[in-house]
Amino acid sequence: MPEIGAIERVEGIGELAERFSTFFVDQYGVLHDGRHPYPGAAAALRRLKEAGRHVVLLSNSGRSAAYNARRMETLGFARDSYDHFVTSGDVALALLESGALPVAPGSGARCLVISSGEDRGFAETLGFAEAETGDAADLVMIAGSRGHLVPLETYRELLAPAARRHVPALCTNPDKIMLTPLGPAFGAGRIAEMYEGLGGTVTWVGKPHPLMYHHAAATAGVERPDQVVCVGDSVEHDVAGARGFGAAAALVRTGIHAGMGEDEMAREFQAVGCAPDILLPSFRW
Repeated sequence: MPEIGAIERVEGIGELAERFSTFFVDQYGVLHDGRHPYPGAAAALRRLKEAGRHVVLLSNSGRSAAYNARRMETLGFARDSYDHFVTSGDVALALLESGALPVAPGSGARCLVISSGEDRGFAETLGFAEAETGDAADLVMIAGSRGHLVPLETYRELLAPAARRHVPALCTNPDKIMLTPLGPAFGAGRIAEMYEGLGGTVTWVGKPHPLMYHHAAATAGVERPDQVVCVGDSVEHDVAGARGFGAAAALVRTGIHAGMGEDEMAREFQAVGCAPDILLPSFRW
């Protein structure tokens, strides 16, 4: 693993446009902070697409690509400024429909959905009846977190009965830390970790897990990972995921690692066990 001082530095995404044919771009922490776009991000995304590059937004969102695309429009990111939107929610649905899990959509099974609270009816969208408690659940879907408002212990009490009955869980957002208006808080990935600690079994969908990247590659028609650069703000998810897929990893200094000094970043690389190929200040041209 290279020393942080030896990692390539570039000032903007435009410097990478001549080197890579396909860009897998994270949204939260790279293009926007959940409320506002980062300066220059919308323009840079459009210029990348206009340069003839294949642009795939790759997000650890438990919601559908269609939902995320609509939300991105409200933040100033037009749908024609990228080619595809791939979310872990859509990949999870494909996994369920393939019969890869012991609980199938349309079977009458009851699904307990853990989310940010904005998407009631998510169980129905997946083809399940909705469960309100861990005692009633046949499947647990961990798609989001209200960690800035709800303590982890509340989730523990809700999920413990399901874990005791060995109810399978599907985590569609592996992020352990999320950005909120009140600052960083624990994410859905931390809830899923806790569920495993209670004795439950979790199928992880999303970055850095390989299924997410293979699904994105199939969607985008990517045959050579070495022609892809993955742009993200998380070492644990975006950089590690790119490494596992065989693509280049570009880390922006916005999002969850914003404000970290060089020494802190070096410790993060050591802790995760990988480092990016490229460092950028932000997603700008």
